[in-house]
Amino acid sequence: MSENQIEAQVRALAPFLAALVLATVVLFAPQVFNDPDTYWHVATGRWILDHGRVPHVDVFSYTRAGAPWVAHEWLSDVLMALAWRAGGWSGLVVLFATAAGAAAWLLVRRLSLALGGVTLLLVSVLAIACMMPSLLARPQLLMLPVLLLWVGELMAAREQHRAPRLAAALLMTLWANLHGSFVFGFLLAGAFGLDALVEEKGRRWSTIRDWGLFAVAILAAALLTPHGINGLIYPFQIMGMSILPYIIEWRGADFSQPTTFEAAILVTLFVCLSRGVRMRIVPLLLLLGLLHMSLQHVRHQLVLVMVAPLILAEPLAQALGQRGARASLRPLVVTSTAVLAAILFAVRLALPIARTDGPVSPITALAHVPSELAAQPVFNDYNFGGYLIFKGVRPFIDGRSDMYGDAFSSDYFRADRSDPALFKTLLQRYRVAWSIQPPNSKLIPLLDQAGWQRLYADRYAVVQRRPAPGDPSLKTPPTPAR
Repeated sequence: MSENQIEAQVRALAPFLAALVLATVVLFAPQVFNDPDTYWHVATGRWILDHGRVPHVDVFSYTRAGAPWVAHEWLSDVLMALAWRAGGWSGLVVLFATAAGAAAWLLVRRLSLALGGVTLLLVSVLAIACMMPSLLARPQLLMLPVLLLWVGELMAAREQHRAPRLAAALLMTLWANLHGSFVFGFLLAGAFGLDALVEEKGRRWSTIRDWGLFAVAILAAALLTPHGINGLIYPFQIMGMSILPYIIEWRGADFSQPTTFEAAILVTLFVCLSRGVRMRIVPLLLLLGLLHMSLQHVRHQLVLVMVAPLILAEPLAQALGQRGARASLRPLVVTSTAVLAAILFAVRLALPIARTDGPVSPITALAHVPSELAAQPVFNDYNFGGYLIFKGVRPFIDGRSDMYGDAFSSDYFRADRSDPALFKTLLQRYRVAWSIQPPNSKLIPLLDQAGWQRLYADRYAVVQRRPAPGDPSLKTPPTPAR
């Protein structure tokens, strides 16, 4: 077999191999359920299916009952609930494995148009490795195929010296209902449109007209959600909240310990500088902007590691002297991949996942709370809020910090971490009857000193209640309007 034939085989096989590998990781890696928000996303989807509408006010907590709530990921929530109802937690994993596998296929398939051989494999491995920390059962994983389809359309438009097809605006509608990251779609479209305007000097007016029409189309498409204009401005409101440093995914990148993301940045810089990779000014500015956002907030790293390889692929191929080629979709490869995927999904569904106690799942602890007490106001750990919602217990707070707002969330985090006086004030203000906290919480000794009774304790959670059963704080809170 010649060298060209080997490279053609690599280009043809790499997308399918990447899809299978990433899907398998999601199917069988326990980390997929490490996020507490998974619980309330499923609960929200169940609520929507049961009521036939999207909630516009809080229907879960007792502290913010009836407060305005933009459930901007409602479509992801419904998909998660449907998967959960169909196959339990294993069904949910199959849903996310499908999304991850599709994303890997789209990414590597696009890379294979410019890169080949060892370069294609190394770039693909590095990009997929950077995805690993984000392989969680939450809506951001469901939006990845849409993101990659979006970038693929924008890149095809530039390669063919045209504006994106208006039909592609429907991707924006889907994206806006799946996840708040749809605002990146505007950023990417603006950057590619500006690049066309700068590079195609002979047809600027037609470029402005065609790309401007596409901009209007995607703006209108983004408004096609149950929330209208509120859904459009919602992501910008979140980014302006003062409590973001309290939330891990909104913190800045931490390089105090080696990470795959850091390694990817260093490898990319080394290759680009050593090989003399040259880029047009607008794509370069786009990459720098995405890098800045990823260093500012770790949740944006997933977008960077998906988009950057696609933008760098062609300049890297030119610097390395590689020729672009379109690998053919071989029926045997497609069929084999489909059969293997079906077997993997069947094995996963045949081995039901049983959720056990963990840092976001105080299962045994909550089971020891009497039902009459569970109906009373609770002061819960932030990471336990999702599970409480899933089990029908109204939490003090959960992962929907945007809905709780800056003032409330700030009071909670201060009371939880550094202000005992404020903690006592919140207990009185909200007539808290019981508490569920992780064993290392600073609040547990405070409640012990106040005479609260320990009902249960294990390695993941400690449950405490007020000492006097007849305390007026045990009155049931008013039921919110639904």
